[in-house]
Amino acid sequence: MASPYSTARRAVAASLLVLGLAACGGGTTGTSTGTGSTADPAKPAEKITLTIGLFGDFGFKPLYEEFKKTHPNVEIVERVTQFNDHHNNLIKRLATNAGAADIEAVEVGYISTFTSQPAKFHNLKEFGLDKRQADYLEWKWAQGVSKDGSTIMGLGTDVGGLAMCYRKDLFEKAGLPSNRDEVAALWPTWEQYIETGKKFSAANVAGAKFVDSPGEIFRAMVNQAPTGLYDASDTIIVDSNPDVKKAWDLSNAISQNNLSAKLAAFSPPWNTGFAKGSFATIICPAWMTGFIQEQAKDATGKWDIATVPGGSGNSGGSHLMLPKMGKHPKEAAELIDFLTSKENQAKVFKEEGTFPSIPALYDDPSIQSFTKPFFGDAPIGKIYSDAAKALKPQHLGPKEADVRTAIGNGLGRVEQGKQSPDESWAQVLEDVKKIK
Repeated sequence: MASPYSTARRAVAASLLVLGLAACGGGTTGTSTGTGSTADPAKPAEKITLTIGLFGDFGFKPLYEEFKKTHPNVEIVERVTQFNDHHNNLIKRLATNAGAADIEAVEVGYISTFTSQPAKFHNLKEFGLDKRQADYLEWKWAQGVSKDGSTIMGLGTDVGGLAMCYRKDLFEKAGLPSNRDEVAALWPTWEQYIETGKKFSAANVAGAKFVDSPGEIFRAMVNQAPTGLYDASDTIIVDSNPDVKKAWDLSNAISQNNLSAKLAAFSPPWNTGFAKGSFATIICPAWMTGFIQEQAKDATGKWDIATVPGGSGNSGGSHLMLPKMGKHPKEAAELIDFLTSKENQAKVFKEEGTFPSIPALYDDPSIQSFTKPFFGDAPIGKIYSDAAKALKPQHLGPKEADVRTAIGNGLGRVEQGKQSPDESWAQVLEDVKKIK
């Protein structure tokens, strides 16, 4: 996921999982409880296969078994690839009109790339899914709609409300507070977060740096600003937005002060870094909690969650979309409706950590009171509900992911000592100019 990035839960090695599942005969179009075609009810419905393209474990597998109860003749194939590969492959498949899955997950960093191509996707309104609009956060719904508002292109799975996950044991070794409220008080601003990192670094905790890498820190800071990489007219404003330059400077301060473990997000060494305790803090959208728990299985009680510097923000979150080249759009639309339902978003959050995009759940007692022993019984439900309520949506441009990649590459050059921050920034601006 999912996330960059999505990630969530988001980027894993390519794998293929086939689960036997089931489509219906002819119930009401657009529902997740239809019964199949209107043919002779005594005749078994035709077996079909639905493919769903993902970039990590979305926590859907148990839900497939529930879907099977009302759709007993659908086989579902999960096609899972790494984050960037997944999205780049989808771009190519849409261009050639071949090879896309029946359902494709798209992370928020790429969503505008695809909502600018409504002719390539089914309008979910055709299947009655416009009825779902009232369920969603207004801005989350809008992210899945074409620019002219005519085509509903995707239903949201989750939002990436921000917190900061940290290793209590490493903080204690560094002589820093480890109680989550005291930790949050260390860094109300990003400048204070970096100052805390310097104190951690001065303690010389063996084998550990303060943060995994500056890339996701940059993304979090930019996402907290009123305006990000694009303005409302879809003009790239990297060179003129002071909030972007401020995020660049602060992110590079992490590298310059040797606070980074230099572990690129979603790389194999990054995955291993969770288990080894290679870093003490990490930007932690809700979906990241499931990823940490999976990668650091032996670290129960060592991780905790505090408020992120700046107080809130969003990183990641996805939509499920329906490419036109799919052979079974009706059943695929029913599966999208089912997987994104209020009940199932709550289930996935409790199992995988991906936080719902349906605000009616944020005050649900079962969400508000939800904790996880792995994170020292941190009030995960309340932390991420509060973060989601405080989210302020930001306009995303059509090449958002490409711009972020150019900036991420620039941060990497500084981190690896290949360029100074000023030299790398100049190259970033040149690279961004080439993005059309």
